[in-house]
Amino acid sequence: MHVTATELGLPALRGTAKRDPGRPDDSRLIDGFGRVATDLRISLTDRCNLRCTYCMPAEGLDWMPREEQLTDAELVRLVTIAVRDLGVHELRFTGGEPLLRKGLEEVIAASAALEPRPDISLTTNGIGLARRAEALAAAGVNRLNVSMDTLRPERFASITRRDRLSDVLAGLAAARAAGLEPVKINSVLLRGVNDDEATDLLAFAVEHGYELRFIEQMPLDAQHGWQRAEMITAGEIMEKLATRFTLTPDGEERGGAPAERYLVDGGPSRVGVIASVTRPFCGACDRTRLTADGQVRSCLFARTETDLRALVRGGASDAEIADVWRYAMWGKLAGHGIDDPGFLQPDRPMSAIGG
Repeated sequence: MHVTATELGLPALRGTAKRDPGRPDDSRLIDGFGRVATDLRISLTDRCNLRCTYCMPAEGLDWMPREEQLTDAELVRLVTIAVRDLGVHELRFTGGEPLLRKGLEEVIAASAALEPRPDISLTTNGIGLARRAEALAAAGVNRLNVSMDTLRPERFASITRRDRLSDVLAGLAAARAAGLEPVKINSVLLRGVNDDEATDLLAFAVEHGYELRFIEQMPLDAQHGWQRAEMITAGEIMEKLATRFTLTPDGEERGGAPAERYLVDGGPSRVGVIASVTRPFCGACDRTRLTADGQVRSCLFARTETDLRALVRGGASDAEIADVWRYAMWGKLAGHGIDDPGFLQPDRPMSAIGG
C-alpha cells in the first residue's frame, strides 16, 4: 500500500522552484494569474509565549532548532533582495511572537534603511509591547496589529492559557503613545467562547481610537481540529455588529488588502472583517511569505516551499536567489482551495508560517 508523506506526518515538500520557460522576463514577483507580490510577510520565530486554544496545544510545540533559523544577517540579506531587486515595498514582521526574536529592533532598523524605504508593520500578541513600543517606533515600525480576542481577564486566560490581558492592554496604549498609528486589534471570534463580545470589542476600539479587525478562524491550528461548521463567519460577525452599530462601506479602494472595511456609525472610526474562508480574496493577493527558517511560501495555505536558506548558506549570489524567488512565485496557485473537496491543511501551523 502506498503511504504519502503527509500521512506519515512529514513536512511539506521543500526544494527549488520549477523554472518555467513561459515566465515573462519581469524582475518583479509576478505569477501566472497576473498578480504581483509587493507585500512580504516575514516570520521571525515560531515561538510564542501564549498558548491560544485555536492555535496550539497547552504544552506548546517542538520549536525550531536555533541553527535552522535564519540569522539576523541572513534575514536582512533576503529582505534586501526582496526590496531592492523584486519590487517588494511592504514588510510585515510576524511570528510566532516576533517580540521574542533577539535583535528585532536591529533587523527592523536595517530594513528601514533600505532604498526605496519599505513600509514596515508588525503583528504581535502585545506581551512585552509596553516596554518596547518606543524602541520599535524609533527603529522604523510604521504601525502594528495586536491580537486580542476578549476584554474579560478570565476569558483571556482561558483562551490563551495565560493571565496576561493587562499586559496586552498596556501594550496597546503604549503603541498609540509611541505614534504607531493606526493601532489595529486582531480578534478571532470562537463559537460559544467569546462570540458574544463582538459589539463590546468594537465599542472598546472606537472609544480608545483603535481599529478593530475581525478574522475568520482559519484551518491553521497545530492540532488540525478546525471545523468549518464551528467557525464564526463574516456574515455572522456583521449581523452581531449590526445590533449595536450602523456599518457602511468606507468607499476606499481595497486593492490587495485582506480586510473589508466599514465606517462605524458614519465614521471616522472603522472596523474591518477578514473573511479568508467565506469571502476569499485570492484574486487580488499581493503577498509573498518567508518563514523563520528561510522558506518562501507563495500562499498562506501552500503545501510546498522553496528553500532560500540553502542558497544563502550554499554561497549563491543575490541574483541567483532573486531568480529562484521569482520562479517560486510564478507557480502560485489561483487560490487557497479551502472549498475544494481535496483541500489539505498545511503541515505547518500558523505559528510556524507567520500571519
